[in-house]
Amino acid sequence: MVFNVSVAMNWILFLALFPITFFWLRRAWRIIVKRDWSDVALKRGVPPANPGKFAPYVAAVNVIGGVITLFVIVGVAAGSMEFETWTAIAGSTLWMKFMFDFLISRHAHPMKFGKTKSDKPA
Repeated sequence: MVFNVSVAMNWILFLALFPITFFWLRRAWRIIVKRDWSDVALKRGVPPANPGKFAPYVAAVNVIGGVITLFVIVGVAAGSMEFETWTAIAGSTLWMKFMFDFLISRHAHPMKFGKTKSDKPA
């Protein structure tokens, strides 16, 4: 095996799966078991008005993403996954997790159109 940029990037991806998996599963643990909804559906660091409504969805996204990345780590360590397979699964999981978190946070903070009370002249 020749060490080049591609090999280095693949090692970085594989090693990054360890903390990513840990943080996703820990976040799911906090939401499901500890009922800590302080980081559910944040938008600019602000939680929604009713974070409990969106907690099951955020927990599900984190559990599914964490289990898939754990499966990839075990598969690569056991040598049962081909390179193209584990990189495709890991990359797709990362992107889908980010997209679903973004969609949930935007759904939890709906856009308000029109004038508000503070916009009306006195």
